[in-house]
Amino acid sequence: MLKHFGGSLLFSVVALALGGWYGWELTGTVDGVLGILWICIVLSVLEVSLSFDNAAVNASVLKDMDPVWQQRFLTWGIAIAVFGMRIVFPLVIVMVAAGLGPIEAFKLALNEPTEYQRIVSDAHIGLMGFGGAFLGMVGLKYFFDSDKEVDWIAAIERPLAKVADIDAVAIGLVLLATWGTSTMLSDADALTFIIAAIGGLLTFIVVEIVNHILEPPTPSTGDVAKAGFGAFLYLEVLDASFSFDGVIGAFALTNNLIIIAIGLGIGAMFVRSMTIFLVRKGTMSEYRYLEHGAFYAILALAVIMYINTFQHIPEVITGLIGAVLIGIAFWSSVRWNRANSAGEGEASAAA
Repeated sequence: MLKHFGGSLLFSVVALALGGWYGWELTGTVDGVLGILWICIVLSVLEVSLSFDNAAVNASVLKDMDPVWQQRFLTWGIAIAVFGMRIVFPLVIVMVAAGLGPIEAFKLALNEPTEYQRIVSDAHIGLMGFGGAFLGMVGLKYFFDSDKEVDWIAAIERPLAKVADIDAVAIGLVLLATWGTSTMLSDADALTFIIAAIGGLLTFIVVEIVNHILEPPTPSTGDVAKAGFGAFLYLEVLDASFSFDGVIGAFALTNNLIIIAIGLGIGAMFVRSMTIFLVRKGTMSEYRYLEHGAFYAILALAVIMYINTFQHIPEVITGLIGAVLIGIAFWSSVRWNRANSAGEGEASAAA
């Protein structure tokens, strides 16, 4: 375990030390330092709980990737996840929404955190629309697959597989859900939501086009490298969509950009460690329904994002739903493994 999580533990120690120093500079009191460290820890736990299904989905894609691109995702991807989505992304929102330059946005985040929080929070509906539509397509693509050989909940999955060859069924479902959700919003918010959801759909389609173009027709080294880049791009967009909820939810605890970056950064590191653990241990292959549980969790998160535009659902519940679905899938996999290993043992004895 230390082999897989040692780097994250070391990063956590360094990050918390930085948080402690920042807390002392900010407050000058021991109580202030402890308070900031506590928020950092809570944020990291929040990020891990919201992103456990993300780790499972990442592992399901990574296990089939070229080892070189696996390593690139686990190194370059860390920088993008920790610095890009937890620091740069909220600043970009402020830059676009307030018409500020990067330096002005950064100064606003440090010197006027309340206004910074308001601007980022005002982007909530657009983020939920984009993330919900993209994740909805990711989840539906997994189940609308006529070649899928293993079903976990057959009553749901078999009918979906039967219509998988009909083009645009998944897109139609996401568009229908988008329209239905928009009717619950004011006219201005509905327009923002619909435009953002269409952006999420188009992003999914663009990523699929890139994957199709780069997919190797033969196992040559160059083609594998191209396919690795396509999968890397897919995972980064997927990661970004998963992180929307955590970034927005962090403002319930603090509006300080530095504290948010430290707390969510620690959580993002542990999510990467969980991804590595699942890939290296072959967990996704060993437990046949675990991948199903992860994609059901993705669909659940997509639905929650849509609902969150008109009815707030606490982040704790969001995280628990994903964890419960994956936990049930794991338990079902263990039962299947035991039943089939027992059957194989009896067959061997009879022979």
